[in-house]
Amino acid sequence: MESKNKNVPAKLHIRKGDTVKVISGNAKGETGVIKTVLIEKSRATVEGVNLITKHVKPNAQNPQGSIEKREGAIHISNLMVIDPKTGEATRTGRKANDKGKLQRFSKKSGDFL
Repeated sequence: MESKNKNVPAKLHIRKGDTVKVISGNAKGETGVIKTVLIEKSRATVEGVNLITKHVKPNAQNPQGSIEKREGAIHISNLMVIDPKTGEATRTGRKANDKGKLQRFSKKSGDFL
């Protein structure tokens, strides 16, 4: 199965709700839970990681305007899933479970994610 855009992988190794570790960049070593995955851009936002400053224009609800801290998107190649059994970053693979359905598994412990 191949995606239409050559820069986007057909299947991602992460998904919303996974606990991940940042393996490179300014936020290296930090961990958090994935809030959103931007499939077209191969990026994800991780809770509490890669905070950026965003200036918000004044509007009816907020007449003053403000400066907010938000999570910035991180490229998925810089993220590794944390194995729930060992608590360490691990690579993932896909294999059939008991019912024959493909499911992600941890390469370190062999457990399904």
